[in-house]
This record gives sequence, structure tokens and C-alpha cells, in this order.
Amino acid sequence: MGGAFGGYTQWAVVFLIIFVLFFLFVPSIGGGGAASSCAGGY
Repeated sequence: MGGAFGGYTQWAVVFLIIFVLFFLFVPSIGGGGAASSCAGGY
């Protein structure tokens, strides 16, 4: 609890949540074409 590592873990969780939400919302906005090619390349 606390410390540099605790702060880093908190930021990592926040970034992961934003990344997941971005991947969920991109197909509905862009029609899924860019998202599928991106996921395939990844």
C-alpha cells in the first residue's frame, strides 16, 4: 500500500481499463474494419 510501486500498479490498472474500453468502443464507432485488422496484426 503506497510507495512508487503502489502508484505504478494503480496507473497500470487505470491504463488497462481505458485500453479495454477503447477496444470495446472502436468497433461500434468505426464499423469494426479498423479494429479487426488491428487485432489481427497484434
